[in-house]
Amino acid sequence: MIAAAVAAAPALGKFFDPRLVFVLHRRRFRLVSGFSGRRGIFSAGVGVSWSIGSSKMVDDHEIGDWYSVPDLNLRNHRFSVPLDYSSADGFKISVFVREVVMAGKEAQAMPFLVYLQGGPGFESPRPTEASGWLKKACEEHRVIFLDQRGTGLSTPLTVSSMMQFSSAEKLVEFAKHFRADNIVNDCEFIRQRLVPRAEPWTVLGQSYGGFCAVTYLSFAPQGLKNVLLTGGLPPIGKDCTADEVYKACFDQVIQQNEKYYKRFPQDISVINDLVLHLSEAEGGGVPLPSGGRLTPRGLQSLGLVCLGSSSGFERLHYLFERAWDPILVPGSPRRISYYFLKSFENWVAFDTNPLYALLHESIYCQGAPSRWSAQKIRNSLENVFDPVKSARENRPVYFTGEMVFPWVFEEVGALRHLKEAAHLLSEKQDWPPLYDVATLNKNEVPVAAAVYYEDVYVNFKLSMETAAQISGIRLWITNEFMHSGLRDGGVQVLDHLFGMLKGGKPLY
Repeated sequence: MIAAAVAAAPALGKFFDPRLVFVLHRRRFRLVSGFSGRRGIFSAGVGVSWSIGSSKMVDDHEIGDWYSVPDLNLRNHRFSVPLDYSSADGFKISVFVREVVMAGKEAQAMPFLVYLQGGPGFESPRPTEASGWLKKACEEHRVIFLDQRGTGLSTPLTVSSMMQFSSAEKLVEFAKHFRADNIVNDCEFIRQRLVPRAEPWTVLGQSYGGFCAVTYLSFAPQGLKNVLLTGGLPPIGKDCTADEVYKACFDQVIQQNEKYYKRFPQDISVINDLVLHLSEAEGGGVPLPSGGRLTPRGLQSLGLVCLGSSSGFERLHYLFERAWDPILVPGSPRRISYYFLKSFENWVAFDTNPLYALLHESIYCQGAPSRWSAQKIRNSLENVFDPVKSARENRPVYFTGEMVFPWVFEEVGALRHLKEAAHLLSEKQDWPPLYDVATLNKNEVPVAAAVYYEDVYVNFKLSMETAAQISGIRLWITNEFMHSGLRDGGVQVLDHLFGMLKGGKPLY
């Protein structure tokens, strides 16, 4: 790309400055400032644009044709970005975004809103119609769905693609670039090329997407017009806050388990029966359809999916209704149903989104290792969370929450070759900063946040501590929604947050 820009220099005459980087587009190229600023964040500079017609030059931005789903028009964009922004001429990866507008508004000038998905390691939603929060957002915005690097169509790190690395050390060296700091780098890279005049855009961050948005506020606030957070205020303390996070999360998980068994007390005996069956099976568990193994501690991980979202209790209860195969032939051994085993694998999607398992604890790390924090905190609560002991004593077996344990890389068959890399990541100490508290204390970007009082995934107390550090933030504290509020009541949630920013909703 640099070479093509230099070759074009004579035609630009006095406008050419070799210190600047030329960003080439399919139909135009734009003169922008180079890489600068703290920690490799791409600086927000804009120059002059020249039309070059339907250029056939290879560039860093490919634009697809418009297509439609009911009431929406969409087009795809692919950007070639540095794996490591401190070495911009090095290895490149692809980042995919999907542009969404209401049908008929393709050419209409509207402000941009980029959606940052929860995770880490999960791609953005695939729109099928204009509904929920997306329909509301598209009334006044051009919505950008970003597949965060390593997910979806953004050079995905899958269980199969990661087999290409010849050692765990090389995989770690690659995967370390897939945290929030580089997701923000990608956002700034894309904004410079996608938004007219590279104007600031609005960010909507759900869950981990909100963590990324706070990183954005810390290191590239010049790219932000507004920030909306839904269940996404991260702990921002120094070193590694994972221990603090999991202590708080386990407390909330215990409360959710108590609520579940009050709703469905009949499930105590059903689940105890399953746990004892698994513990007495050969190898301490039964084979899963994909080659892994379901153990008592693996069964507890269903809480990750079901303890913290609306209708989660109901889904969990109905799953256990179909735990066992019927006895069709007298004397046949009792078996856990294929339906149950397959559903378990589908719900706990570690194999289809392995970055979640690999990087989950690292999202809490700044200059210090996590050292399997969730397992450490669980061990201190073994009397409460030991499934076999609970089942034998006829006590409720408690499910765990949003935690990744080292044994996941043994019991999920597709993750076994990632076990060594996962251990190296848990011991990694030199994680770069994700937040700048001094900058957040002086924040001038309008921020509105929905904070869910009974959030199992993002602890309320820790969220409030972070909110106190972000100058000017407007908070909506509610127990009407759980962590899935944006999905369950998106129109109401988005309307409330926009109302707070526009002064239409009281702040207190």
